[in-house]
Amino acid sequence: MRRTYLTAKKFLIRELDRPDAKDILESYLSLPDKSNEPVSLGELFMRLLNSAQNANMKASVVGGSIGGIQNLGKALFRFNPRKVERAFANDPEGLLDHIIEIINPSGQIRTAARSIWPKYCKTILSAATFFGQFKSGEDFYAWANHFYGDQRSMAALPMVLAAEIDGIGYPLACDFLKELGFVSYGKPDVHVMQIFSGIGLCPEKASPYQVQKVIAHIAEASGVSAYNVDKVFWLIGSGKFDKHPNIGNIGRKKAQFIAEFNDTNPAVHRTLRNKAAQRQ
Repeated sequence: MRRTYLTAKKFLIRELDRPDAKDILESYLSLPDKSNEPVSLGELFMRLLNSAQNANMKASVVGGSIGGIQNLGKALFRFNPRKVERAFANDPEGLLDHIIEIINPSGQIRTAARSIWPKYCKTILSAATFFGQFKSGEDFYAWANHFYGDQRSMAALPMVLAAEIDGIGYPLACDFLKELGFVSYGKPDVHVMQIFSGIGLCPEKASPYQVQKVIAHIAEASGVSAYNVDKVFWLIGSGKFDKHPNIGNIGRKKAQFIAEFNDTNPAVHRTLRNKAAQRQ
């Protein structure tokens, strides 16, 4: 596990091909654990909605059309979950009409039930209901840390969020938590899952839950956070160094890394494959 992580970091440093490549990479990997630094319910609500759009075309259709998710606060009573629930309970169509009236998103807004905006409004309402059951941000953090503080139950917290909030699957729930500073979570997205299956760390059809466990194992073996591990493999898969405009996007390196890793570490690849097969 540790060798796999170190190999991935060396690969990125080589591909960046700059004297300061190591420092640049490290700037993407460090995030302090903020699991005991509560933010307000309104902030939680907004951050959840931001993570909810990080799938498929949602970011451009939703956030991109209103100048960023923070502008939803104009229609969502400054991200007050209880006020949103009282005003639009079980009425996603009414909520969408309200958003159009108050914010006037750019572009075409499709209103068919399976279209992005109608589905996103269902996410907003279920998130409002979920956060509305907490007295404060501190109350939410106390609840979340019951899971987070125990290795046996930690991976279950994203499952609860995914079950409670419409449109939030396990990976997006992990994304929400890690961006809050619960750094023992990575986001088992498609880039990470494909790399892991390609080098034998997990079965080809592993669930996001299984992939999250692998991220945690690599983190433990390497003495870093799951957030750190997630970022390394995500950067290989996406190539996006957005914090550095002079670098921007180095291109997706997923297939190249998988091929090089398997060619350079055949014994490790066989061992990982055998272990992954045993976990199926």
